[in-house]
Amino acid sequence: MKPYVILNAAMTLDGKIATKTGSSEISGSEDLERVHKLRKEVDGIMVGINTVIADDPRLTVHKIASKKEDNPIRIVVDSKGKTPIDSRILNNDADTIIAISGNNQEKANDFYDKADIFVSGKEQVNLNELMNYLYKKGIKTLMLEGGSTLNFSMIKEGLIDEIKIAIAPMIAGGKDSKTLFDGNGFDFMKDAIQLDLENSYSLGKDFILEYKVKNKI
Repeated sequence: MKPYVILNAAMTLDGKIATKTGSSEISGSEDLERVHKLRKEVDGIMVGINTVIADDPRLTVHKIASKKEDNPIRIVVDSKGKTPIDSRILNNDADTIIAISGNNQEKANDFYDKADIFVSGKEQVNLNELMNYLYKKGIKTLMLEGGSTLNFSMIKEGLIDEIKIAIAPMIAGGKDSKTLFDGNGFDFMKDAIQLDLENSYSLGKDFILEYKVKNKI
């Protein structure tokens, strides 16, 4: 069993979620409110370690009226144990789970008292095992907020059920800018993940697209 996973992201019209310098201020205020309403509805929110290092996110419900108990459980996929000890992800605003690989689990010693530690895989966290663990922890709905490498790893494993994208009217360009899905990619278009468009609408300056993932493993 695994949580129902919703990938949510904002990107430029040319598919960038961050510039090569890590700048990622894309969403308009209306979209930020939409995102925080979604955070309030889910049981957990997951990011990769690169997002933690680049953005130092809180991953809480703080853009709308809310209480501390409205904050979802925060999950960081951190195979090499690089989470900075002063990260806001480790504050007491909400519970946090750090997923780390077996070969690097000793690096989690610094934050054992600040987060629950999940260990699987040797060099890389086994995402299927992590999803099973989260489901058993009571996380039935999970919001995935990237970054681009984790996004691809999740969708390649067939672990994403739904995708919600805010497209901003801007062009970032740059071959080294982060796209919505990076990683190794697929070699042939016939292997590409297929989606069904469920909804679309304008929201402030942005345009929202909502898809269901078709060919999950």
